[in-house]
Amino acid sequence: MSAPEPLPGYRPPNQAALDKEVDRLDRHCQAFIRQSPWLTLATSDAGGFPDVSPRGGEPGFVKVLDEHRLVLPDRPGNDRVDSLRNVTANPRVALMFVVPGVQETLRVYGAASVVPPDEVGPDLTEFGRPPRSALVVQVRRAYFQCARSLLRSGLWDPERWPGRGDLAPMGEVFRDHCRLPAPLPADDVLHADLVQNL
Repeated sequence: MSAPEPLPGYRPPNQAALDKEVDRLDRHCQAFIRQSPWLTLATSDAGGFPDVSPRGGEPGFVKVLDEHRLVLPDRPGNDRVDSLRNVTANPRVALMFVVPGVQETLRVYGAASVVPPDEVGPDLTEFGRPPRSALVVQVRRAYFQCARSLLRSGLWDPERWPGRGDLAPMGEVFRDHCRLPAPLPADDVLHADLVQNL
Protein backbone atom coordinates (compact mmCIF):
# COMPACT_ATOMS: atom_id res chain seq x y z
CA MET A 1 0.00 0.00 0.00
CA SER A 2 1.35 3.45 -0.88
CA ALA A 3 1.48 6.15 1.77
CA PRO A 4 -1.39 8.65 1.71
CA GLU A 5 -0.68 12.36 1.88
CA PRO A 6 -0.07 13.29 5.53
CA LEU A 7 -2.38 15.73 7.28
CA PRO A 8 -0.94 19.01 8.59
CA GLY A 9 0.86 18.36 11.87
CA TYR A 10 1.23 14.61 11.25
CA ARG A 11 4.13 12.56 9.92
CA PRO A 12 3.60 10.10 7.08
CA PRO A 13 2.91 6.59 8.43
CA ASN A 14 5.89 4.26 8.49
CA GLN A 15 5.94 1.49 5.91
CA ALA A 16 5.23 -1.24 8.50
CA ALA A 17 1.94 0.49 9.40
CA LEU A 18 0.96 0.28 5.73
CA ASP A 19 2.29 -3.21 5.04
CA LYS A 20 0.35 -4.82 7.92
CA GLU A 21 -2.91 -4.41 5.96
CA VAL A 22 -3.92 -7.59 4.13
CA ASP A 23 -6.75 -8.34 1.71
CA ARG A 24 -7.92 -11.54 3.41
CA LEU A 25 -8.30 -13.26 6.76
CA ASP A 26 -4.97 -14.98 7.15
CA ARG A 27 -4.36 -17.59 9.87
CA HIS A 28 -3.60 -14.91 12.48
CA CYS A 29 -6.82 -13.01 11.76
CA GLN A 30 -8.80 -16.24 11.87
CA ALA A 31 -7.25 -17.27 15.20
CA PHE A 32 -8.07 -13.86 16.69
CA ILE A 33 -11.70 -14.07 15.52
CA ARG A 34 -12.04 -17.55 17.05
CA GLN A 35 -10.92 -16.13 20.42
CA SER A 36 -13.04 -12.98 20.30
CA PRO A 37 -16.27 -12.77 22.34
CA TRP A 38 -16.96 -9.11 21.51
CA LEU A 39 -16.76 -6.69 18.60
CA THR A 40 -18.09 -3.42 17.31
CA LEU A 41 -19.93 -3.28 13.98
CA ALA A 42 -19.83 0.02 12.09
CA THR A 43 -22.34 0.70 9.32
CA SER A 44 -23.78 3.76 7.64
CA ASP A 45 -27.05 4.57 5.95
CA ALA A 46 -27.58 5.50 2.31
CA GLY A 47 -26.67 9.10 3.09
CA GLY A 48 -23.47 8.13 4.89
CA PHE A 49 -24.68 8.78 8.45
CA PRO A 50 -22.71 6.34 10.64
CA ASP A 51 -23.76 3.90 13.34
CA VAL A 52 -21.76 1.60 15.59
CA SER A 53 -23.21 -1.40 17.40
CA PRO A 54 -21.68 -3.75 20.01
CA ARG A 55 -22.00 -7.50 19.35
CA GLY A 56 -21.09 -10.33 21.69
CA GLY A 57 -21.28 -14.05 22.28
CA GLU A 58 -19.14 -17.00 23.22
CA PRO A 59 -15.56 -16.78 21.85
CA GLY A 60 -15.78 -17.63 18.17
CA PHE A 61 -19.45 -16.65 17.80
CA VAL A 62 -18.39 -15.04 14.52
CA LYS A 63 -17.61 -17.83 12.07
CA VAL A 64 -14.93 -17.62 9.39
CA LEU A 65 -16.24 -19.28 6.23
CA ASP A 66 -12.99 -18.86 4.30
CA GLU A 67 -10.19 -16.31 3.84
CA HIS A 68 -12.59 -13.81 2.30
CA ARG A 69 -15.87 -14.38 4.16
CA LEU A 70 -17.10 -14.35 7.72
CA VAL A 71 -20.60 -14.61 9.18
CA LEU A 72 -21.96 -12.63 12.11
CA PRO A 73 -25.19 -13.91 13.73
CA ASP A 74 -27.83 -11.35 14.73
CA ARG A 75 -29.09 -12.04 18.26
CA PRO A 76 -32.19 -10.62 19.97
CA GLY A 77 -31.77 -6.96 20.88
CA ASN A 78 -33.85 -3.83 20.99
CA ASP A 79 -35.44 -4.53 17.56
CA ARG A 80 -34.32 -1.17 16.14
CA VAL A 81 -32.24 -3.18 13.60
CA ASP A 82 -30.28 -0.04 12.69
CA SER A 83 -27.29 -2.04 11.44
CA LEU A 84 -29.41 -4.35 9.29
CA ARG A 85 -31.35 -1.45 7.77
CA ASN A 86 -28.08 0.31 7.01
CA VAL A 87 -26.54 -2.75 5.34
CA THR A 88 -29.52 -3.11 3.02
CA ALA A 89 -28.93 0.49 1.88
CA ASN A 90 -25.14 0.62 2.06
CA PRO A 91 -23.24 -2.70 2.32
CA ARG A 92 -19.93 -1.23 3.52
CA VAL A 93 -19.07 -2.32 7.06
CA ALA A 94 -16.17 -2.23 9.49
CA LEU A 95 -15.67 -4.57 12.44
CA MET A 96 -13.27 -4.29 15.36
CA PHE A 97 -12.66 -7.54 17.23
CA VAL A 98 -11.56 -7.56 20.88
CA VAL A 99 -10.09 -10.40 22.93
CA PRO A 100 -10.15 -9.71 26.70
CA GLY A 101 -6.65 -9.39 28.08
CA VAL A 102 -5.06 -8.93 24.63
CA GLN A 103 -3.94 -5.36 24.01
CA GLU A 104 -4.14 -5.48 20.20
CA THR A 105 -7.42 -5.40 18.28
CA LEU A 106 -8.32 -6.66 14.81
CA ARG A 107 -9.98 -4.38 12.26
CA VAL A 108 -11.85 -5.91 9.32
CA TYR A 109 -13.49 -4.06 6.42
CA GLY A 110 -15.79 -5.33 3.72
CA ALA A 111 -19.25 -5.51 2.20
CA ALA A 112 -22.10 -7.23 4.04
CA SER A 113 -25.40 -8.80 3.12
CA VAL A 114 -28.27 -9.96 5.34
CA VAL A 115 -29.11 -13.64 4.84
CA PRO A 116 -31.27 -16.28 6.55
CA PRO A 117 -29.11 -18.13 9.11
CA ASP A 118 -29.75 -21.55 7.55
CA GLU A 119 -28.08 -20.42 4.30
CA VAL A 120 -24.58 -19.91 5.69
CA GLY A 121 -23.43 -23.46 6.50
CA PRO A 122 -22.17 -23.48 10.11
CA ASP A 123 -24.64 -23.89 12.96
CA LEU A 124 -25.10 -20.46 14.54
CA THR A 125 -27.20 -21.66 17.48
CA GLU A 126 -26.10 -20.07 20.74
CA PHE A 127 -27.82 -19.63 24.09
CA GLY A 128 -30.29 -22.29 22.98
CA ARG A 129 -31.63 -20.51 19.92
CA PRO A 130 -30.67 -19.74 16.34
CA PRO A 131 -30.15 -16.12 15.29
CA ARG A 132 -32.91 -14.22 13.53
CA SER A 133 -30.62 -13.47 10.62
CA ALA A 134 -26.94 -13.35 9.78
CA LEU A 135 -24.55 -10.91 8.15
CA VAL A 136 -22.15 -12.41 5.63
CA VAL A 137 -19.17 -10.09 5.21
CA GLN A 138 -17.03 -10.21 2.07
CA VAL A 139 -13.67 -9.19 3.50
CA ARG A 140 -11.72 -6.56 1.56
CA ARG A 141 -9.14 -5.46 4.17
CA ALA A 142 -7.92 -6.53 7.60
CA TYR A 143 -5.18 -5.46 9.95
CA PHE A 144 -4.15 -5.59 13.58
CA GLN A 145 -4.30 -2.33 15.50
CA CYS A 146 -1.36 -1.71 17.81
CA ALA A 147 -1.80 -1.77 21.59
CA ARG A 148 -1.43 1.96 22.34
CA SER A 149 -5.11 2.82 22.91
CA LEU A 150 -5.77 -0.10 25.27
CA LEU A 151 -2.50 0.52 27.11
CA ARG A 152 -3.46 4.16 27.57
CA SER A 153 -6.93 3.26 28.81
CA GLY A 154 -5.86 0.48 31.19
CA LEU A 155 -8.94 -1.37 30.00
CA TRP A 156 -7.71 -4.78 31.18
CA ASP A 157 -6.25 -3.47 34.47
CA PRO A 158 -8.92 -3.64 37.23
CA GLU A 159 -6.86 -1.31 39.41
CA ARG A 160 -7.41 1.45 36.85
CA TRP A 161 -11.14 0.90 36.41
CA PRO A 162 -12.98 4.06 37.50
CA GLY A 163 -16.12 2.39 38.86
CA ARG A 164 -19.54 3.95 38.39
CA GLY A 165 -18.60 7.23 40.01
CA ASP A 166 -21.52 9.63 39.67
CA LEU A 167 -23.27 7.59 36.96
CA ALA A 168 -26.97 7.27 37.73
CA PRO A 169 -28.60 3.81 37.83
CA MET A 170 -29.66 2.82 34.29
CA GLY A 171 -33.33 2.67 35.34
CA GLU A 172 -33.07 6.38 36.12
CA VAL A 173 -31.18 7.08 32.88
CA PHE A 174 -33.83 5.32 30.78
CA ARG A 175 -36.62 7.05 32.68
CA ASP A 176 -35.11 10.46 31.90
CA HIS A 177 -34.21 9.68 28.28
CA CYS A 178 -37.65 8.21 27.56
CA ARG A 179 -39.50 10.78 29.71
CA LEU A 180 -41.19 8.03 31.72
CA PRO A 181 -43.36 8.99 34.70
CA ALA A 182 -41.59 6.56 37.06
CA PRO A 183 -38.16 4.89 37.15
CA LEU A 184 -37.64 1.45 35.72
CA PRO A 185 -36.74 -1.45 38.05
CA ALA A 186 -33.37 -1.50 39.81
CA ASP A 187 -30.31 -2.29 37.69
CA ASP A 188 -29.92 -5.80 39.13
CA VAL A 189 -33.51 -6.59 38.11
CA LEU A 190 -32.94 -5.15 34.62
CA HIS A 191 -29.75 -7.17 34.21
CA ALA A 192 -31.40 -10.39 35.42
CA ASP A 193 -34.09 -9.91 32.77
CA LEU A 194 -31.43 -9.39 30.10
CA VAL A 195 -29.67 -12.60 31.15
CA GLN A 196 -32.93 -14.49 30.76
CA ASN A 197 -33.29 -13.21 27.19
CA LEU A 198 -29.81 -13.53 25.69
